[in-house]
Amino acid sequence: MGKLEFLLKEEPQDILERPVIEQNIPHRDPFLFVDEVYLFEDKKYLMGLRRFTGEEPFFKGHFPKYPVVPGVMILEAMAQTVGAAVMQSPKFKTLKGKVAFFASIEQAKFRKQVAPGDLLKIVIELQRVGKITKIYGEAYTYNGLCTEAVLNFIVGDKD
Repeated sequence: MGKLEFLLKEEPQDILERPVIEQNIPHRDPFLFVDEVYLFEDKKYLMGLRRFTGEEPFFKGHFPKYPVVPGVMILEAMAQTVGAAVMQSPKFKTLKGKVAFFASIEQAKFRKQVAPGDLLKIVIELQRVGKITKIYGEAYTYNGLCTEAVLNFIVGDKD
């Protein structure tokens, strides 16, 4: 059980759908790993959703007879969830038009596998937001907690 599991039962204050997500972050298929983002409690908590269909290109090689979502893709889905929400928020208007890059990944734990057909629920606690952003994230499927990590990002200009 994760410390953010309570968010799985909460009602969001706002929902960002795919067109808004695409306005807020530069990622596109086949490297866009978040379908919706839910915002909670004045943007302190977030939840991203991603259904892995099995049609994603990486499943052909990871692994052909036993397809699983690579752990780094789950961490990327966490990062995209944060980017989509933070770049949307008037609270963080100084970040508008910027792009976030990984600075570090800490304490990453991969507890269960994510497979084709799974709905990944990514829950995030924003710990610090600004030029340096720090988050704690957990990812769940119907099997429970599958991934958790502390991620740090640095925000810079697109140029």
